[in-house]
Amino acid sequence: MKRTIQLLQVGLITFLISFYFLNDAHAQIVEPDIIQTQRDVMALTDEYGSGFGINIYMNNFGFGVGGEYRRVVASQSEIMFSLGITGLRDESEQTFTDFFFGQQIVPNKFQRGFAFPMMAGFRQRLFPNVVQENYRFFISASAGPVAAFTYPYFDDRNNNGYRETGNEYELIEDNGDLLIRFAQPERVNDIFSGMGDGDWHWGATGEIKLGVDIGSNFSRLSSIEFGYYFYYFTDGIQMMQPKQPVIRQQTSPNQSPYVWENGQLVLEDFFEPQKFFGTPQITFTFGWLW
Repeated sequence: MKRTIQLLQVGLITFLISFYFLNDAHAQIVEPDIIQTQRDVMALTDEYGSGFGINIYMNNFGFGVGGEYRRVVASQSEIMFSLGITGLRDESEQTFTDFFFGQQIVPNKFQRGFAFPMMAGFRQRLFPNVVQENYRFFISASAGPVAAFTYPYFDDRNNNGYRETGNEYELIEDNGDLLIRFAQPERVNDIFSGMGDGDWHWGATGEIKLGVDIGSNFSRLSSIEFGYYFYYFTDGIQMMQPKQPVIRQQTSPNQSPYVWENGQLVLEDFFEPQKFFGTPQITFTFGWLW
């Protein structure tokens, strides 16, 4: 028993001595300072000075195409000039296809339209110290004038601002007989018909975008941008029908729900001219840098 106690004492002393020397050796280890990696930031002026691109737009107005010119004005900044053509429509439009003839109809539509925006803007590169050169992020803003051309969506023969579909009717009593007279339907123009009756409108346009130029080949331009695009016309544009028929509650089977006077539908105000048109937009750009 006495020998066992002695062995335990020797083992404990040996453990404490070993633990002391291990801690002392660990305390003497000095970690080296972290070496900061030096990264050379690429300046746009070192790679190219100008660029030209072809734009493809996708937004709530449809598709569009255009062109833009870029010019480097600082190490991470550019100015740009663009010209394009896009569709112009009311965001509330809904397209339906005729089951029998396949013709597409947009209820309440009054005019078709195209817009020709002309803008100048500024682009600023983001995170040049962090993001590698083959993904160059930019934020940009542009503004300028816009010309819009609108023309009739349908053949408004009676110039009343409402497209008769042929479903409107009135009940006429003739020598004791009750007759039904339907309105003459007005056809929808195709995309080229009615251009001779079109009008031009002038307004302002602008956009703000976040985009990325892709690729380390500085002779080619490839970019994608996400932004918000808008037009403003001081006098407004009548894209939807300004009039609609007055509908009344029928008090008898021999009464039309439509109100007629002197053989003409009685109409009331419907859509007002639209001044502001805005939409999210995706822009794809392909071109050249030099």
